[in-house]
Amino acid sequence: MPRSRPEITSAGAVVLRRGRDVLLVHRPKYDDWSFPKGKLERGEHVTAAAVREVEEETGVRVRLGRPLSSQTYSVGRARKTVHYWIARASGSDDVSAYAPNAEIDEVAWVPVSKATRVLTYPHDRDTLAEALQHPKRTRTVIVLRHAQSRARRTWHAEDALRPLLATGQRQAERLVPVLEAYGVRRVMTSSSVRCADTVAPYCRTTGTEPEPIDRLSEEHARRGKVRKLVRRTVEALGKTGPTVICTHRPVLPFIFDELGLDDPKLEKGELLVVHLRRGRVVASERH
Repeated sequence: MPRSRPEITSAGAVVLRRGRDVLLVHRPKYDDWSFPKGKLERGEHVTAAAVREVEEETGVRVRLGRPLSSQTYSVGRARKTVHYWIARASGSDDVSAYAPNAEIDEVAWVPVSKATRVLTYPHDRDTLAEALQHPKRTRTVIVLRHAQSRARRTWHAEDALRPLLATGQRQAERLVPVLEAYGVRRVMTSSSVRCADTVAPYCRTTGTEPEPIDRLSEEHARRGKVRKLVRRTVEALGKTGPTVICTHRPVLPFIFDELGLDDPKLEKGELLVVHLRRGRVVASERH
């Protein structure tokens, strides 16, 4: 039987500035202009890799927005897939102090009207065209099901006190760079221990104060109250910034109902990133 082709996974971003400029890099080895991107490190999530690669190649720290179509093409014998997002600078977007190196010798903000002519590859021009179809900023809500927890049948105390397993604790730690990639600033969680402990590593790492909410717990959740909470959360995104809501399987359908989405039936530790524009869902992605 023929050998399967090696798979290479990379991640990057189309970084926009006020909808008029896009951030491009020049690679002297290939003499090409492209978007900042790179291969995943061992065990790294694609979202974290996208943010890291942009910062390493340009010096600009970004926050991910809505996802774009992935690129797939051949590199020698290998099949390469590059995952892309629209992104914005989360701090300074000044690249004047960038120090050229053997990998990237030039970084530039290029007017979008000129970028099509500057980009070397047709697939990058297609990705830019897709990004420019959606140049407006979006707001982000991340709906998170708590990580792996002690089985209900083996727990004889109050259910709200049921803790994470060691595997769940590792899941919670791995969530940190994923939530950071979207710049999460508000952390809302069921008051149950297994939910609070799922977001605890992120809160410790970023200094974010969690908001324990009884109505997000299995014991206290009611459809109407949860929907009202989600509605107010979406309305406040402009002030609060990207928000994560961590809760339980029975509560998740109430949240998705309010967002106008089908329940994706998240597994423990999974999340759905929901991108909204003027309160309406324009894109979502499951991780």
